Order: sequence, then C-alpha cells, then structure tokens
Amino acid sequence: MQQESSWATTEFENVDLGDTRLNERLAGLCSRFSDSPESPINQACEDWAETKAAYRFFGNTNVSASAITNAHVHKTAERVAAHKTILAIQDTSYFIYTSHLKTKGLGRLASKKGKNVDDIPSTGLLMHACLAVATDGTPLGLLDQQIYSRTYDVCRRTEPHVSIPIEDKESYRWLSSLRQVNLHAEGPRIVTVCDREADIYEFFEESAGLKAPVLVRARIDRTISKGDASITSGGTTLWRHMAEQPIAGSIAIKVPLRRKSKQHQERAPRTALISIRFGSFQLIPPRNLVYNRDKTPPPLPMFAVYAVETNPPEGVEPVEWMLLTNLAVTTFDQACEKIRWYSLRWRIEMYFKVLKSGFNVEMCRLEHANRLIKYLAVMSVVAWRLFMITLIARATPCTPCSELLADHEWKILFMKINKSHKLPEKVPTIGEVVIWIARLGGFLARKGDGMPGTITLWRGWKRLMDLAEGWSLASERICG
Repeated sequence: MQQESSWATTEFENVDLGDTRLNERLAGLCSRFSDSPESPINQACEDWAETKAAYRFFGNTNVSASAITNAHVHKTAERVAAHKTILAIQDTSYFIYTSHLKTKGLGRLASKKGKNVDDIPSTGLLMHACLAVATDGTPLGLLDQQIYSRTYDVCRRTEPHVSIPIEDKESYRWLSSLRQVNLHAEGPRIVTVCDREADIYEFFEESAGLKAPVLVRARIDRTISKGDASITSGGTTLWRHMAEQPIAGSIAIKVPLRRKSKQHQERAPRTALISIRFGSFQLIPPRNLVYNRDKTPPPLPMFAVYAVETNPPEGVEPVEWMLLTNLAVTTFDQACEKIRWYSLRWRIEMYFKVLKSGFNVEMCRLEHANRLIKYLAVMSVVAWRLFMITLIARATPCTPCSELLADHEWKILFMKINKSHKLPEKVPTIGEVVIWIARLGGFLARKGDGMPGTITLWRGWKRLMDLAEGWSLASERICG
C-alpha cells in the first residue's frame, strides 16, 4: 500500500468486470471515496464528468456486486494466510432507505405502529457480512458478503416458520457464509464467530460436516444430553447443566460506557469480575426437523463456556455469556481464549457503524436497489480500509508507516505536525503517524485521552489527503 491512489489498484488487481476501463473505474472510485468517505458521490468526485462516470458505473448491468466483493475476498484470503488463527465474524445489518420514495427494488424490513397510523413500513437492504479479524483485533477484510433485498413481506408471512426447510429460510445466510469461509481454511485455522441469531441446530450440523470450528453465543435454553445421545439418559437443559459445573476461575473485564438510546439504558463504565464454567454436552436436534427429513438427524458433541458476572452493581444487568463451540474446552485457559475471541465480535458492529454513521451510505440516492447494492459493495471495501487504519496502531504500532502511507504523504504529515522542515532519518512508525493524522482531525493527544476514535481519524485523513493533493499540484506546476 504505497500510495492512496494505488492501494485500490492493488486491492482490485484481480477484478474482472468484463472491461479494463470498468476495472480502472472501480479502483478510481475507491480512491475517491477513500479521500472523502463521508461525502456523497457528487462531492467525492473531482468534477461533473467524473460524477457522471460514477453514476454510469453503478447503473451498468455488466458490473456485478459479487465480482467487486470476490476480488476483495481474494486479497483478504492472502492476508489471512499469514496468520495461524483467524476469527471469521458473521453478522447482519439493515440499511434503511424508507425516505427514498423513488428508489425501486427495495424490500420490506419491518413494520411499526405510530400514534395515528397502525402500519409504518420501513424498506431497504440487508447486508450479511463475514469480517476476517486477527486474534490481536486487526480487521483483515471481508471473507464473504451478501447484500440483498427481501422478496417477501416479513410482516405478513402465512406459513408456519418451523415447517419451512432451512434452505428456504433467511437464516440460511449463516450456513451459506460458513461454506464460503471454509473455502479459505486450508492454511490457517479459521474460527467462525456469531451472535445469538446463529444459534440454530442446522448451523452446528453444517459446521460438523465441514469440520469447521465455530463459536456462537447461545440464545435457546434447549434440551441437551449430558453424555450420550439419549435424552432419557442424563437429559437436562443447557443453562441448568452449565450451572452445575464447578467454577474454574475468574477474570476481570472492562465494561465500557454505553450512552442512552432507544434500545438501551445508559450504562456507566465499570470493571466486572466474571466467573467461568465450562463443560461438554450432546446437542439434541429439535423435533420439528424430523418433519423435513427422511431420518432423524444425529446429536452433536459440543462444549460450552458459561461466563457470568459475580456481583453486579445494584439495578444493573449482569454480564452473561453462554458460548457454544465444537472446539475442545477442557482447561481454564481454553475457556478464557474463547471469551477473548467472542469479545472481538464487536469489531463487526464497529465496521457497520463506519458504513452507516461515518460514510452516511443510507443517504445515497441511486434510484434502484441494484445500483445501491453495487455502491454498498464498493463502500464496504473502503470502510474496511479506514477501519483497519483506525485499529492498526493498536495492534501493530511499531510497523513502519511506509506500509500505510506514501513517502511524500508521511513527510508532509511530519512537517505539518512538527512544524519543521528537517525530516527524521528513520521512517516513523504507524503508531506515531496515526496519532498525527488524528491531530489533524482535532485529537488533542493528551496523556489521558487514550487512542483516537474513528470519526476523528476520518477528519484527519481527509485533511491529509487535501494536503497531499496540494503538494502534488504544486510539484507538477514546478516541474512543468
């Protein structure tokens, strides 16, 4: 990644959109959007001609979102290969375009009741993504992405959901993504990490067939078997079984501040003492699966890690995680490892926040869902890169900044921040330049300020790109 104008060319060097000009246009758009991530298309582009070219690109029927994503996934797989263990974090997010009344092809997302209206529909797109994250927390890119518009009305389903085969359910996306991720599992160990929505028997059955390690937070207090496959032989429920296990040890975790929102009450930051239990069990298939199959599916050997806060403050909901995995958990250290892995699941929530709050992608108006899907595919790659820049200083602060910035970029940054024309003999580290970039965005860098946030870095990054562009224009004029 030597220059901002070339990182996209490198990232999409394997893309095939059927035309070399379209391939080049894709790299150019990524560079433009990376320079101005929060700006709409017309502001991110240099002039009206470039803006029209961008709109034509997204409206071109020969351009597919899957081709864009697959080229990025190929590069992600190369970065993944350099690690021993990778977390493939799956999650789904809704992109709401209800106010875009002229946009065609959007699907129904949900329905709410208002004071004077019984039915307030919301429309938009769904994105199911799988983000590859190193165990140190560095996001390496997407390993799978599905962006689609619902073709049915989720509020008016008539057929009982339990009678529908998993292949015809929307939840099949979890299995589909697991299969895609497994294609890259020849080198490193890839552990798929999911929240409670993936707590379905078919997902664990699929992982067993693929021999793919998974880590999922439990949603259902289902009936299990303590030992063999027989429910009558030691049958119980998951939470009861894990509560009977001895406490293996305790760890302290930091619970961050949570501001009040429509979904959550305000939560003060605290350090929580977490007791940990672990044990094995047999996962019994639900009875309704029998109706869709010729024979009863088998029970699955599983392990669980039960983490619960010992003495939460009065009136505060305690921290409680029930984690299910097909990886062996027979020691306290192995249990702690699974808790550390699951704590990194929040990375994909932050990634979606970058797309929505940082890039304002829900403000884009492209008149049709197919165009928006391509736009989201492009912005997903740009969002990953800027998200990676935000976190790389925390994971690998000593790496030379030449891995991130072009030679002239870090020199301009150094002179601007240090107000000196005398450059250092040694190339600065990524940890240093990320703080400098954040200072351009308003970060004060005081002792108690911690690490800069994503929004501050976006502002600083945009200003650095403006400084670099000014330097390039001045150099061309002098040389010319």
